[in-house]
Amino acid sequence: MIKVSEISPDSPLSDRVRPGWSVAKVNGSNIEDSIDFRFKTAVEKLWLLFTDRQGKPVRINLDNFDLNDLGLTFYDDPVRTCGNKCIFCFVHQQPKGMRRSLYIRDEDYRLSFTHGNFVTLTNLSEQDIKRIIKQRLSPLYVSVHTTNEKLRQRMLGKADIPPILPLLKRFTGNGIAIHTQVVLCPGINDGDDLKETISELSELAPGIESLAVVPVGLTRYRDRLPKLRSYRPEEAAEIVHLIEKYQRQFLKRFGTRFLWAADEFFILAGLDFPCYHTYEEMHQFENGVGMVREFVTAFNRRRRVLAGVESKKRVVLLTGHSAFPFLQRHIMPYLTDHIGLDVELRAVVNKFWGETVTVSGLLTGEDMLAAGRKYQAKFDTVVLPPNCLNADNLFLDGMSLEQFRTSLEKPVVMGSYHLTDTVREVFA
Repeated sequence: MIKVSEISPDSPLSDRVRPGWSVAKVNGSNIEDSIDFRFKTAVEKLWLLFTDRQGKPVRINLDNFDLNDLGLTFYDDPVRTCGNKCIFCFVHQQPKGMRRSLYIRDEDYRLSFTHGNFVTLTNLSEQDIKRIIKQRLSPLYVSVHTTNEKLRQRMLGKADIPPILPLLKRFTGNGIAIHTQVVLCPGINDGDDLKETISELSELAPGIESLAVVPVGLTRYRDRLPKLRSYRPEEAAEIVHLIEKYQRQFLKRFGTRFLWAADEFFILAGLDFPCYHTYEEMHQFENGVGMVREFVTAFNRRRRVLAGVESKKRVVLLTGHSAFPFLQRHIMPYLTDHIGLDVELRAVVNKFWGETVTVSGLLTGEDMLAAGRKYQAKFDTVVLPPNCLNADNLFLDGMSLEQFRTSLEKPVVMGSYHLTDTVREVFA
């Protein structure tokens, strides 16, 4: 059963159902979760069996209403968690005392469908598989890592997992679109193994629509964990060149590049980013593929709106070390030299996770605050990167934006991915 949290005033059920009631059945069928509810209510005639707060059953028939939206919002479904012990698991590399949500290792195919979360598909039952196919829960986002099953078992830290290729073939053969990723670990699943993985996954195109290759992320909290290292610049360059070679082949063969390297590889190798159009549909944007190119392109397209902006205000932009090089090269010259604004860009050292973690989204409030205080006498306003806070305006370490502002004693502005809007707001 699923429990109702809110009811829209426009709902045909607004005067008949109350928050806190549970949906027990739809047309006589049990309900697993909110996705199952949406699937089973997409019919012409409908009757619903609710249970009220006292457990009393209430049946409601709906024949003459628009059933596309019943106006019900449900409490979140319990998350299916991961039972693997991946050698690179980021959750295992975290200290105590962080936000509770950061310790959830989800392995929920429903969140893969609704939010694009990557899952390994290692915990699916036959009933789950049939449901995904029947209800067309597509696309799914799948962490493959390698198609070598013995190596995959080693990387996931679990021997009793189903082979990945037969499962992918079953899904794609039944019309389920798949986006895949490989978390690449030096000396483990790269080299010839990566080539084999790329080759075998490409054989399932167009059912498998994309493959992203991303570098392993390591923190300083790896005591008693498998020994891993980060990629060196020359190794990152080799991976980029290998992927670009495959892209040319796939473009001729499929009409799509199919395969992409994460932005981190380009940054680490010091290579220029590909043109915007080469990322095609940006299938793996949230996986860090194409974000840099999108950011720079969006700025260039909109920078005309900054014409005439004048101010003597001194501003510092804080960012992570990975974003610093391209911002310094592609963005700052326009702001400082062309427009003449007093803006400085500063990279924040990630002391909390360790200097190997360079993305701005993993900077804590304490590290940001330390950087802000370091440059405090040189600026009037500080601009934070757009992805360092959650929806509740909390940093990863639980510090609130308000606490940050109070401690810094200077105006603080949250940046956006449209940097031109941020600049206009700051210098208005």
